[in-house]
Amino acid sequence: MTDAQETAADSSVRTTGATPPDDAGASVLGAPTPLLEPREGIPPVIADEDALAEVIAAFAAGSGPVAVDAERASGYRYGQRAYLVQLRREGAGSALIDPVACPDLSGLGEALAGVEWVLHAATQDLPCLREIGMMPTRLFDTELAGRLAGFPRVGLGAMVEGVLGFVLEKGHSAVDWSTRPLPEPWLRYAALDVELLVDLRDALEKELDRQGKLDWALQEFAAIAAAPPAEPRKEPWRRTSGMHKVRRRRQLAVVRELWETRDRIAQRRDVSPGKVLSDAAIVEAALSLPANVHALAALNGFGHRVGRRQLEQWQAAVDRARALPEAQLPQPGQPVTGPPPPRAWADKDPAAAARLAAARAGVSALAEQLGMPQENLVSPDTVRRVCWEPPAPVDAGTVADALAGHGARPWQVEQVTPVLVAALSGAGTGA
Repeated sequence: MTDAQETAADSSVRTTGATPPDDAGASVLGAPTPLLEPREGIPPVIADEDALAEVIAAFAAGSGPVAVDAERASGYRYGQRAYLVQLRREGAGSALIDPVACPDLSGLGEALAGVEWVLHAATQDLPCLREIGMMPTRLFDTELAGRLAGFPRVGLGAMVEGVLGFVLEKGHSAVDWSTRPLPEPWLRYAALDVELLVDLRDALEKELDRQGKLDWALQEFAAIAAAPPAEPRKEPWRRTSGMHKVRRRRQLAVVRELWETRDRIAQRRDVSPGKVLSDAAIVEAALSLPANVHALAALNGFGHRVGRRQLEQWQAAVDRARALPEAQLPQPGQPVTGPPPPRAWADKDPAAAARLAAARAGVSALAEQLGMPQENLVSPDTVRRVCWEPPAPVDAGTVADALAGHGARPWQVEQVTPVLVAALSGAGTGA
């Protein structure tokens, strides 16, 4: 029994959908208990303003943290909008809200202002929640807490089972949540996702405190809550799967034209771009540079299931790329704003390559000692930037300032600074 499980066993977790163990949490010691039903049953889906107003009032009157989750339709619909929002709070019970029928949840967000929101993998859900007017000022991320505490598996199901001793049914995680009406088994699954989230939060908080990492976690959570919306990607077409095969500028132009055409169609039809045209088909066309519709139809991804009109629209995109003057063709590789790829360091700057190797080894050893993934101890990009352009002189103060300048939190600066000072000094700084 781990320390986190001992914490859970002391937290009077309520069981539902199965015979309660002799004492709360005792199921952690033996076989995990299936969690089959929400403790108050499946709540009705909120799909009108009057019902939403009642939920807002109930959750405003509740107490303690609020568990929040959202379901998207990735792979089915365009974008990452929320198609179901689940909440649970002491005194209010659980709620399932349809953000298609109720697209403005800013009133609910305001009612929960100042309340700690408990999410699992918060950065995945916050963008779609922001779109409907919900943004926490305080949060607790149970996935990130699990990483910092050293859990080897940090998915929600694995965490609930390993820490609380209950099995969540996860069979509906990848379904099309834009479906209406939502089937009852999907709603049950959605309600159960927030059923024990606050209990998990409480157990993880105690475990982090025991390990001396609670303040570290709180700094991370505060950084997530304060982070501005992500900037749109520049040249997102370059992320097409299989791009490593495309080397000539004219071929790159074909990828760009096909990707942008596909994106416009997918947005207009509100379907996932991959359902309009696969990345593999885009790359195939770029490599082949078909001269006409007949040649295009012979390529993988443009076969008999693609109609003549569709083929003509894809060929038109290829033709636009073929007709571009040289000056308008995209350059190979993405514009680099930071250090070059590490594989090029040995040739460009051997001293920097030596610094990076020493820094990576030091960070790896420290992460293992602290029992957490390296990327949670410090961003690999931050390590690269500091090693490529180290401060002068190299000392604890200048390295700490460099780390903070790249966005490292105070706890990360404190832990990593000695490692980087040793790596930068021992491997040479060019001084």
